Parts: sequence; structure tokens; C-alpha cells
Amino acid sequence: MNNNKILIAIAIVIGLALNGIFIGRAIQRFKKEDRFISVKGFSEREVKANLAVWTIKTRITTNDISEGSKRVENDKQKIVEFLVQKGIGENEIFQQDLKVVDKMAREYGDDNIGNYRYIIENSMQVRSENVDNVQRVKRMTDELLKIGVVISNINEYQPSVQYLYTKLNDIKPEMLSEATQNARKAALEFTRESNVGLGEMKKASQGLFTIVDRDDFVAGQTGEGYGNNVNDIWKKVRVVVNIEYSVE
Repeated sequence: MNNNKILIAIAIVIGLALNGIFIGRAIQRFKKEDRFISVKGFSEREVKANLAVWTIKTRITTNDISEGSKRVENDKQKIVEFLVQKGIGENEIFQQDLKVVDKMAREYGDDNIGNYRYIIENSMQVRSENVDNVQRVKRMTDELLKIGVVISNINEYQPSVQYLYTKLNDIKPEMLSEATQNARKAALEFTRESNVGLGEMKKASQGLFTIVDRDDFVAGQTGEGYGNNVNDIWKKVRVVVNIEYSVE
């Protein structure tokens, strides 16, 4: 009986010891896995728009729809001749839209239609990769006014010429690599100041790529800007990555 009690006591002691070892190792592993830092990496490029989209709109008023149609066609021909003369290819010029408003056919509104019954609006579009030439020609549209063609503004919120950058995929890999390297540099600097070692990457997430007009950047706000970001030929492309590293 005494021998049995002694064996049972020894077994209990060994069991408690082993249990303590396992618990201790688990706690150490938990602490090691719980130690990490989170850093951000940033990359920015200044790029030039590679596509210009220019909407040219004319607007006339008339009481004779046939006569108005002829005026619209005449204005259209003058605009095309002007554009081609200035170096814009005919394959870059497109008829976009033609809209006729009959004031007398309106269901609601004042019965007084004014001096003219019809409003005819015609829209043409230039799509060109030669953004410099489009910008140059846009500044010369006063020549159209001299030959009797009046260009109407689209609206106050949308510029007549939009400058776009469509080659984001060409620079994405390089920018992501740079942002990741910058994140690692920040992590290394942190661990150096804290006298700890930098471990492996645990988690990474990529923010959205943003394209903003170069002069629309709001200081201190990554990827934010005023306006619709199509006014400037020059753009800023930005991306931020978030990375977690283990700490040893």
C-alpha cells in the first residue's frame, strides 16, 4: 500500500511538472507570436496624361428647323476644318450627339417661348494621345469665333478638355515594390531604435492607387484632392501598403 501511494505521488509530481513545461512553452510561443509592428509604405509618381478628351459643343436658336439644321452642319464643317488645319487627325474627331429642343412641345413651363422656338445643340469629341497639341489648339478657339462659330460650355462642373492617364498597369509593379521597400525601411528603423530584431512579414495589404491632378493635392491627405482630377496634364499617382512584421 505504501509503495502504491509513493508511485501515485511520483506520477502526480511528474504530471504537474510536464504540464507546467507545456504551459510555459505555450505562453512563450504566444508572447513571441504576439509581438509585431505595423508600418506603412508609400510610393508616388508624377506622370503625364496620355489621353485628351475634348468635347466641342455648339448651340443655336432658330424658328426654322431646316435652316437651323443647315447652320449646325455648317458649324460642324468649320470646326473639323479648323481642327485638321491645327494638326488633329480626322480619325481623332467624332460626332457625339445632336439634341433638338422644341419649346412648344414642352409639357410644363411658360407658354411664352421667347423669340425662338427651337434650340439645337451639337456635340463633337476629339480623342487624342497628343495631349500637348490638344492643349495648344484649345487655346486657339477664338479663331472659330472670328469665322462665326460660337462654342458653348458643357457645364460649370465638367471641363471641356479632360486629361486622363490610362497606363497605370505599366507602373503598378514598380510602385508596389517601392512602397514595400519603404515599409521595410520604416520597420528596420523602428527595431533599431527599440533594440529588437525584425522578423518575418506576417501580413500585408495594399491600398487603392489614386490619380490626382498635380496641383490639386491637399497637403497631408494621401490620395485626396479638390476637383475631378482631369484638368491638369500632369498627374500624381500614389499608393500606400500596410505591412505587419514579427519582432524578435
